[in-house]
Amino acid sequence: MYGKLHSACLYGIDGVLIEVETDLSNGLPQTSIIGLPDSAIREAVERVRAAIKNCGYQYPLQRITINLAPADLRKEGSSFDLAIAIGLLMTSGQLVLPPQERTLVVGELALDGSIRSVPGILSMVDLAKRQGFTSVLLPLDNVEEASLIRGIQVFGIRHLQDIAPVNPDQPASLVGIPNNSNAGPVVLKNYAHLAAPITDKTQGVADRRVGQTSLCPDDYSDVLGQHHVKRALMIAAAGMHNILLVGPPGTGKTMLIKRLRTILPPLSEDEALEVTKVLSAAGKLKEAPQGLIADRPFRSPHHTISTSGLIGGGGIPKPGEVSLAHRGILFLDELPEFQRQVLEVLRQPLEDRTVTISRARAAFTFPAQFMLACSMNPCPCGYLSAHSEEQRCICSPARVASYRAKISGPLLDRIDLQVEVPPPGEWRKSAASPSSEEMQAKVIHAHQIQATRYAQSSVRWNSQLSGTLLRRTIHLPQEAEQLLEQTLQTLNLSMRAHDRIIKMAQTIADLDHEGEIVTAHVAEAIQYRQLDLNLF
Repeated sequence: MYGKLHSACLYGIDGVLIEVETDLSNGLPQTSIIGLPDSAIREAVERVRAAIKNCGYQYPLQRITINLAPADLRKEGSSFDLAIAIGLLMTSGQLVLPPQERTLVVGELALDGSIRSVPGILSMVDLAKRQGFTSVLLPLDNVEEASLIRGIQVFGIRHLQDIAPVNPDQPASLVGIPNNSNAGPVVLKNYAHLAAPITDKTQGVADRRVGQTSLCPDDYSDVLGQHHVKRALMIAAAGMHNILLVGPPGTGKTMLIKRLRTILPPLSEDEALEVTKVLSAAGKLKEAPQGLIADRPFRSPHHTISTSGLIGGGGIPKPGEVSLAHRGILFLDELPEFQRQVLEVLRQPLEDRTVTISRARAAFTFPAQFMLACSMNPCPCGYLSAHSEEQRCICSPARVASYRAKISGPLLDRIDLQVEVPPPGEWRKSAASPSSEEMQAKVIHAHQIQATRYAQSSVRWNSQLSGTLLRRTIHLPQEAEQLLEQTLQTLNLSMRAHDRIIKMAQTIADLDHEGEIVTAHVAEAIQYRQLDLNLF
């Protein structure tokens, strides 16, 4: 006796289709699961056995072989429990599913037969839709998340008994359960008795108004002074450039960066789906509101974070902070307090915008398209650049050099804007202080200019330009080119810094509504490289 169902598991953040094959043969009663299962899948035998018995069915007393195909792909998690249980009931003749339905079955079983939610359901349902499945049978707790994928029927069940049709003539305790050993198989003609498909939850993602931020009500109009820092933050948001704020304690570095997402454009529907899939794969979607994630992520890990926590890792790798910040902001407060080896692993994702983690059997790739925002003090005591006798720096030059050496030159070279944040010069709110809504409107306009310019390529923002596309797209006037070459020779900057200054100058031109770069744009971009200029 042979049966086959389709289930799915996570591979990185993507869903992978798995065939759950069940074979019953004569021999001593035993159950074997093959196909490179992990310990959670091997333990499924006991969960399924108890659930089947506690729901009134009979667990087959035969030699049972369960194969998870493809057999050469390592599998983990508890998402196969429901498919294994239904497969056993089908193969033993206790249950018949409608043959015309091509259904994906996903869910974890409790010992009493109730169905528990599983992580990564969004990626699995998206895969089912692309593979031509007509419906998905999954835990009721996952229905809201699964219904974000349009074009496929989603049915949620609370209990293993829910797959049987309701018969009002039977007692409640025996609903849908064979009441004696002579009862025939339960035949499911359709899924009409199950939970109805949930309506589409994606509506409204693209309808966010300028300045509307549901998760962060703070506004730049509340920040006293610091107009040049707000200008730098607006440039960073307009081109998705990395930024570092340097200044003594209490000048508002953290406060300024935490308001940065209030001026970023809302996620498009495609971006929202990407971000939601990453959170789903990481098992963090329950922390978010219902529906697709509409606000750009803002991740702020503690400085004690490990390399695996930042980049991702594990026996079967899970997304790290750089992937959880995909399409958003990764904020590293007090940058030199992070371990140097942890910071160094950021160099590759900052360039490639993906993270690849290799293991003996496979390599996993996670998206990591994020804006790096950092803050730091100019020295260990924090008052190297303070202009006050009461706050005089007590650090020796050697101690300052050791403090700054925690940030390597290659990493610093990848940070486009390095901006000083002095103590505020204003102590009351100014009417001229721009609000987040006004700044966001300018940023959105700059993003629209870039979208039109790069419509025929995969590039979205100026910060993504490189190589031939950079040379073909951006042209400097002769005077600006001479200024940039002189700066490179004087400061001994790298070619990476050269390209980043050009891209930043193009973003400034887009913000100023000018089509071409002029010398003033290059000069402003150069002055944002303040650590290269040794101004601290």
